[in-house]
Amino acid sequence: MVSTKLKPATLRQIQIVNSFLSVLDKHIQEIRQGKAESTLEVREMADRVHVHPTHLSNTISQALEKSPCDIYEERLIALAKELLLTTSKSIAEIAHQMTYDPSNFTKFFKHFEGVTPKQFRKMNS
Repeated sequence: MVSTKLKPATLRQIQIVNSFLSVLDKHIQEIRQGKAESTLEVREMADRVHVHPTHLSNTISQALEKSPCDIYEERLIALAKELLLTTSKSIAEIAHQMTYDPSNFTKFFKHFEGVTPKQFRKMNS
């Protein structure tokens, strides 16, 4: 799970951060269950939190010292690792579950982890 240590913030900033994290947690759970049709963009997360995308990005960045995209990507990588290590699904099946095509999933994973999903699975099995 991503560290979400809050810096001193206004009540409204805390509400926005908590709403964002709730939306993100729900979306990650939908991906885990294979119910998500696509990944979310900041604009869509901001709509669900009922704030402007720039305001969401600024608030999250100020409060958590990470952008919404950074937090989202960290959560996606954590889920990918979980699925690679705890299921016998093929990498292609995991990619589709996470709303990626297999090639883009491999590129995404390797960008963050420095190894392909196949290499990661082999190193950790």
